[in-house]
Amino acid sequence: MKQSLSLRVSQHLALTPQLQQSIRLLQLSTLELSQEVEQMLDENPFLEVNAEEAVREEFGLARADTPSRDEPEGDAAASAGSDTATETVAAEAELGSVDEADWDGDGGYDMAADDGEWGGDAPARRNNLGDEGEADATDLASDHESLTAYLHRQALALRLGEEDRAALRFLIESINDDGYLEDSLESLAAGLAGDEGAEAQDELVHRFTVALRLLQSLDPPGVGARSLSECLSLQLQLLQRGPECAAYDPDVLRTAQAMCAGPMELLARRDIKRLALATGESDEHVRAAMGLIARLEPKPGRRFVNVERNIVVPDVIVQKVGRGAQTRFRVQLNQDVMPRLRVHDIYASALKSHKGEGSAALQQRLQEARWFIKNIQQRFDTILRVSNAIVERQKNFFVHGELAMRPLVLREIADELGLHESTISRVTTAKYMSTPFGTFELKYFFGSALGTETGGNASSTAVRALIKQFVASEDAKKPLSDSQISEMLKEQGIECARRTVAKYREALRIAPASLRKAL
Repeated sequence: MKQSLSLRVSQHLALTPQLQQSIRLLQLSTLELSQEVEQMLDENPFLEVNAEEAVREEFGLARADTPSRDEPEGDAAASAGSDTATETVAAEAELGSVDEADWDGDGGYDMAADDGEWGGDAPARRNNLGDEGEADATDLASDHESLTAYLHRQALALRLGEEDRAALRFLIESINDDGYLEDSLESLAAGLAGDEGAEAQDELVHRFTVALRLLQSLDPPGVGARSLSECLSLQLQLLQRGPECAAYDPDVLRTAQAMCAGPMELLARRDIKRLALATGESDEHVRAAMGLIARLEPKPGRRFVNVERNIVVPDVIVQKVGRGAQTRFRVQLNQDVMPRLRVHDIYASALKSHKGEGSAALQQRLQEARWFIKNIQQRFDTILRVSNAIVERQKNFFVHGELAMRPLVLREIADELGLHESTISRVTTAKYMSTPFGTFELKYFFGSALGTETGGNASSTAVRALIKQFVASEDAKKPLSDSQISEMLKEQGIECARRTVAKYREALRIAPASLRKAL
């Protein structure tokens, strides 16, 4: 085999660190961006929060790459070449090798005349630390009482011996967030006894049995149950013993207890005939018992679950301006979520006069700060551009609501703005818009098209809204089936198969007709 040398010319995309950061910041949510800003403020001494809001037209992106008096024109041109960072996100599908793993975006060691121009319009998000009128989210979370803490507080009122108190405390710590005791008493005792032998394990099982009865007597009703059947039975027993027992028919309570003691599958399917046969009660009593069981709580610990409280803060605010034929919608960025950053003037000036050892590394950190501010501004510029395009195409939604939503895909916005479809996908993910009808994720305004009899298209979002409307107005005794809903949509001129209706209904978390039927 003969060996030879040859030259080949090829092109590939090289993602610089600046472009990589631009792509990454674009896809971050508001919360993630705040965390990124906090981390950068801790790591980069040249970056600081600008306490005063500067005017965008004077200090924004328009002047981001303006060469300073001390900066060579060649270096300024190199910086300007990176201005299309957001638009070139398109090529992430063909990622090439990353060249130049440094931050020499606009070159030299000389500073701009006024580094305060960097990040003029990036207003910092407002926290509640200094606002006495609003509670901080962490304070709200710290005030939340867990289920175990609530049970421990009740256990303190019980007059128990040391061993029984310890056993009760152990069981309370063993329940899950729903209030159930998942492990059997034997397995709990075996894990606690270790190698002490069967006699010690039996003693623990006895202690746990006593403690379990105490646990199940605490509030909320049904806590400490080992199954759904036991949970419902405990709540029914409390109703039978409680002062409100006179309000319930004893036969209905008895029937409900028998139903909970039997197979739960029959109850889940609402199979009245088989439940009547299994309990030996009439259909009327079975229906009344099912209505009673439906009012019980299958998860006693539900109200104690400390769900993470992520308050959705919109990135974009849409306001209605004018009336009648003059109505228009103004789209603006939410200033509260835009970090207000700038380059530290004192440090930048000190570095300008310092040419000694380490100045190259410090210059690189300064350049990082500049590019970070610029990329944040580009992120919000892109979000605003995409939001304006969405509002322009979905004007009917902002006037009439979701029933007037038109079909829209990412490609349409991408072609209009000259961006790649993946860029639009990043912009519309985890970014929210405040509208006259509520706050929605930007992705909400995109939907596939369904054909109509007139040859036009209807948005899948509008179809889902119609399905929700049909179900809300149905007769509870004769709920609409998926086939009936499909026929009703055809009457509206929308071609929607039964399977598609079922898919949309499940997406809306609407139960099938058999489970929506009133007893």
